[in-house]
Amino acid sequence: MELWIQENQTENLALKARVKETLFTKKSIYQEIGIFDTEEFGRMLVLDGVFQTSEFEEFVYHEMIVHVPFYTHKNPERVLIIGGGDGGSAREALRHKDVKEVRMVEIDGDVVEACKKYLKQNSIQLIEEDKEPRFTLEIGDGIKHVEETENYYDIIIVDCSDPIGPGEGLFTKKFYQNVLRALREDGIFVQQTESPFYHQELLKRVYKDVSTSFNYANVFLANIPIYPGGLHTFTIGSKKYDPLKFEEILPRVKEDLKYQYYNKDIHKAAFALPQFFKEILDSAAK
Repeated sequence: MELWIQENQTENLALKARVKETLFTKKSIYQEIGIFDTEEFGRMLVLDGVFQTSEFEEFVYHEMIVHVPFYTHKNPERVLIIGGGDGGSAREALRHKDVKEVRMVEIDGDVVEACKKYLKQNSIQLIEEDKEPRFTLEIGDGIKHVEETENYYDIIIVDCSDPIGPGEGLFTKKFYQNVLRALREDGIFVQQTESPFYHQELLKRVYKDVSTSFNYANVFLANIPIYPGGLHTFTIGSKKYDPLKFEEILPRVKEDLKYQYYNKDIHKAAFALPQFFKEILDSAAK
């Protein structure tokens, strides 16, 4: 009997993947966790029926959510990752040898343990946690962590699931104001913010809230096959550095890190927005 997993991306749209093997399922105190070996995407993490990441395309998401803010900042030393339970963002952040501290605060320890066992491509840093003194993994509430932190981090990366369940509080104006306080005077924040086609109201609200909190607010794009519509957005807020000053940013890019998706051209092109999307953001800012 054939087995398929399906994510209902909207009320009228679904993405299905044929499953070779079910590797892991568990209902944690926060969510339903599944890891499946699929024909098209390889091993895939699914939370509450929503496709999160897969071996096939995870490098796109993780390279973009990490390296765009890293190179926008002149000298990031202290980095906070909220969420990121699969480990991919921590892996990418620690490729930067000048970084002194990467702290990851993930609310669901069951996700971390499942990914360490079944998604080792993503979670190498979680598996080898003891070998990297710059890395700290904390199972806890990232929202509470930023509430209790002031003037400490250079970059805060919100690598979260959809704005439902445990991720809902990560998409509020109060949270962004707490992030602003937790950052140092030249700090940068970035968050995945869903599809420009199917989540426009969410994007408008987030962009407006970030715009009122940070000196610079921008949205950039990446093509990620398992997410709704294939085109995904990230919202970046910066206290000091203009994310569009490419003449200053691109010379900092370390091409010897040998990315799979990210490069100088992609960094610049990611901020080139379709006209319909520019108009959405312009309306949100008014």
